[in-house]
Amino acid sequence: MEMEQEKMTMNKELSSDAAAYCCSACHGDETWSYNHPIRGRAKSRSLSASPALGSTKEFRRTRSLHGPCPVTTFGPKACVLQNPQTIMHIQDPASQRLTWNKSPKSVLVIKKMRDASLLQPFKELCTHLMEENNMIVYVEKKVLEDPAIASDESFGAVKKKFCTFREDYDDISNQIDFIICLGGDGTLLYASSLFQGSVPPVMAFHLGSLGFLTPFSFENFQSQVTQVIEGNAAVVLRSRLKVRVVKELRGKKTAVHNGLGENGSRAAGLDMDVGKQAMQYQVLNEVVIDRGPSSYLSNVDVYLDGHLITTVQGDGVIVSTPTGSTAYAAAAGASMIHPNVPAIMITPICPHSLSFRPIVVPAGVELKVRANDAPFPIMLSPEARNTAWVSFDGRKRQEIRHGDRRLLSRPSISITTSCYPLPSICVRDPVSDWFESLAQCLHWNVRKKQAHFEEEEEEEEEGEG
Repeated sequence: MEMEQEKMTMNKELSSDAAAYCCSACHGDETWSYNHPIRGRAKSRSLSASPALGSTKEFRRTRSLHGPCPVTTFGPKACVLQNPQTIMHIQDPASQRLTWNKSPKSVLVIKKMRDASLLQPFKELCTHLMEENNMIVYVEKKVLEDPAIASDESFGAVKKKFCTFREDYDDISNQIDFIICLGGDGTLLYASSLFQGSVPPVMAFHLGSLGFLTPFSFENFQSQVTQVIEGNAAVVLRSRLKVRVVKELRGKKTAVHNGLGENGSRAAGLDMDVGKQAMQYQVLNEVVIDRGPSSYLSNVDVYLDGHLITTVQGDGVIVSTPTGSTAYAAAAGASMIHPNVPAIMITPICPHSLSFRPIVVPAGVELKVRANDAPFPIMLSPEARNTAWVSFDGRKRQEIRHGDRRLLSRPSISITTSCYPLPSICVRDPVSDWFESLAQCLHWNVRKKQAHFEEEEEEEEEGEG
């Protein structure tokens, strides 16, 4: 009797929960009930209902970019075990709009180096920011050392107002309200490297060769900059990778000063006999592990959740973000992923096995290796004939050695999705901007249209006559 009462109670709870289920992502278009499943779709839905930059209309979208909320009851008796500790509330990427807690007062202007064509746009932008918007403008010191800028007397009054900094020497992370990039995609990658923690909003103008990540045109920059300062813009959060390169040194205790080891690298878990040399980077595009100048194939072990999933034998492997999927990974044969998709892509470079295809793993996957808590380890295989090289967004390239007698164990590279994304300001919205870049920069799916058969056209004309 008691078991029957428990079953009746469970069925009632299940029926009441299921009957009231309504998918918030579909805005009521899908309703599910246990006895009568009803599925309805609106006849027409726009892919993106977001207004263009500068519009004052209310921001609305008819469908969530996260897709419909899944029904978690399966048949009359099965359902997903509810765990309140694992419930996540994530804002719909389509509704991500820029706003300011306080009016922005400082801006970092990043200009592509050694490009004479950018000198005039750089001068116009900085003059406008200082004189029209009363902004404090930061630039890198070597930018002002350009002979064309240093010898320009008409720009002298504005040049004196600049705040300058030097990369790897001055920390400006807490002094910048937003960033403006002038150039190509490399300027955005450089901006990401300057901020190893929270990144200010980035507004990128297309003045370079490719410009996949730089959606703004410089022709009407005054109105566009004003709209961003007023907080009237959509943003796409480009996920980054947190990368740790860890080496355990035998019989050496690394000196630690305020949590930093040699060369300013972070050090953790040190004891009297073993010292760990660790370096940490925030990566926007990809981490590349390759064979370097060696003529031998690289041999790299890849671990997932602490388990060896494969050994990459080839020229190397690319671990990329969705933003990086349209860069080196695309050239290596990977699929292109929209930046709003939470994922990490693993792409082999010229693998020795023809069956080794690129794979996509969840962005939040939990991985552990040895005593290291980092979630995505890549290690040089002990069977490797040579060393490997690693680079981060094409920078900080370094060699990974496994035959160094100072090393207690193989050096490892640990990769996980960073909690500090790069907020990139959109011209329209994340979906429209991305497909516009695919068409304009990569010429995605560009082909001549297939012609109709003349006989069919004649028959249609005769039928009409």
